[in-house]
Amino acid sequence: MRLATWNINSVRLRIDLVTKFLVEADIDVLCLQETKTEDQHFPHEALRDAGWPHHAYRGEKSYNGVAIISRHPLQASDHMNWAGQTDCRHISAIVEGGIRVHNFYVPAGGDVADRHENPKFGHKLDFLAEMTAYFAANKPEKSILVGDLNIAPLAEDVWSTKQLQKVVSHTPVERDGLLNLIDQGGWQDVVRDHFGSDEILYSWWSYRSRDWAASDRGRRLDHIWTSHDLAASVTNVEIHRTLRGAERPSDHVPMVIEL
Repeated sequence: MRLATWNINSVRLRIDLVTKFLVEADIDVLCLQETKTEDQHFPHEALRDAGWPHHAYRGEKSYNGVAIISRHPLQASDHMNWAGQTDCRHISAIVEGGIRVHNFYVPAGGDVADRHENPKFGHKLDFLAEMTAYFAANKPEKSILVGDLNIAPLAEDVWSTKQLQKVVSHTPVERDGLLNLIDQGGWQDVVRDHFGSDEILYSWWSYRSRDWAASDRGRRLDHIWTSHDLAASVTNVEIHRTLRGAERPSDHVPMVIEL
């Protein structure tokens, strides 16, 4: 099975890019974040016509939104609300092989890394704490967690850990929180395991950069984790960097694991 995660930053705007990626990368299951569309407008027909007829999605107008797209039937689709909000930031389903996939879009957290000055940052920390408590109490088995988690936890996940240590997404409290979620929640970071501890890995480059490739100031905000019982089944990992240079691209690129 080939499974991918991608913050698409509007699935309707980039549906041609999505279907092209599904075909060319031979994806079985694709998890999208920031779909930015209400459920009645989700582009299920285009995905079905491309060969991916099975979908689970939760969307809202203009913001957030998550989806799981599959070649094969999905079972037991479900979702949870987190940190006291009903925004569309989580969905899960059982995919081929009886594997439970959790797809998350963790709040970005605003620009100020202080929960007292910036409620958005507080929301992000609360969201992370609830995820940790939930999975610590419900240890995953035969499960995969993916998504735009909006945190780059390691120095090797950013272009400059020194310059970004006070920037939201790489602050110590966020980094420690995400690593604690992995540890206490029973997950394994199979992407980092595959590439090794010294490899510089990015999945996001800001739109603000005139030449994203030349400056290469990226961050690994997107993640794929497995429960410990599945980790040894991962045979390959890919980060499709070239799609950042596509016409009208998302600022994130797809990440793929093969089991």
